[in-house]
Parts: sequence; structure tokens; C-alpha cells
Amino acid sequence: MFELKKLHTDAIPAALEKANRYRLLNEPGAAESIYLDVLEIDPDNQEALKNIILAMSDRFDKDYAIGDARISEYILRLKDDYQRSYYTGIMYERRGKAALKKGGVGAYELFRQAMDCFQTAEAMRPAGNDEAILRWNGCVRIITRNNLAPRDEPSDFLE
Repeated sequence: MFELKKLHTDAIPAALEKANRYRLLNEPGAAESIYLDVLEIDPDNQEALKNIILAMSDRFDKDYAIGDARISEYILRLKDDYQRSYYTGIMYERRGKAALKKGGVGAYELFRQAMDCFQTAEAMRPAGNDEAILRWNGCVRIITRNNLAPRDEPSDFLE
């Protein structure tokens, strides 16, 4: 078929800027493609890794088939424990928002998973960085405003 062309390393800053612009224009697929090009020549580029996680999770509520395993692969490549916890929380939070838009099944559990990740991130956050607290509070507000509650687990007993 076709062979992908490689970027030049000196083009990485401009490519990242363009990809970030695509994300802001609500074009996460175009952004993801550029981040993949960057990661092809610079696999440890932390900015590209963080932003591909965001671009992929931007697509959760758009009925694209984006699996958590694919995103988790990029999360694991983040070098910092705080960022791994924080971006895992974002993945669950966005999955929860998508579930909420589709009727809410499982949304509470997804927001709780996000909150657990944000709480973990909060414990190791850099000084002056309250991002994880802001995200945790946002999840609490969504749960409260939407009256979300844990799903009733089916009983194993026959009645």
C-alpha cells in the first residue's frame, strides 16, 4: 500500500503547535495523526504523549472506537508518576462524560475511578499545582448535579 513519510526532527515544534490547534478546533482525529507522526520519530516526546491521550479521549463521545487499552499504552510511556495518574483520571472522567451523554449507564463508576486517580495524583503533585483537585471537584459536581449513584449489583442468589 502506502508508506508513511517521516517528519524531520526540526519540524516537531511546528507539528505539535499545529496538532494543538486541531484539538482546539475540535478535530481530534487530525491532531492524533500529527501526534503519531511526532511519536514515530521521537517516541518519548512527553508533550506529544500527553496530547495524544487528550486527542484520543476527546473522541469518546463521538462514537469513534477508541479503546482504553490504546490510550493506556501512551499513559504508560509518560515518565512522571503524577502525570500517569492525572491523565488516567482524565481518561476515566471523559469516558464518564461520554457514558452520561448516552444515558448514564456506568457513569458513576467511571467518575469514581477518575476521582481515585486524581486523588492519587494530588498526593504527589508538584508544589502549586492543583489541577488534580480541580478535576476531582469537577467530577463531584457532575455526580451531584446528575444524581448519579452506583449501579445495583445483581444478586447471585435466586429468590
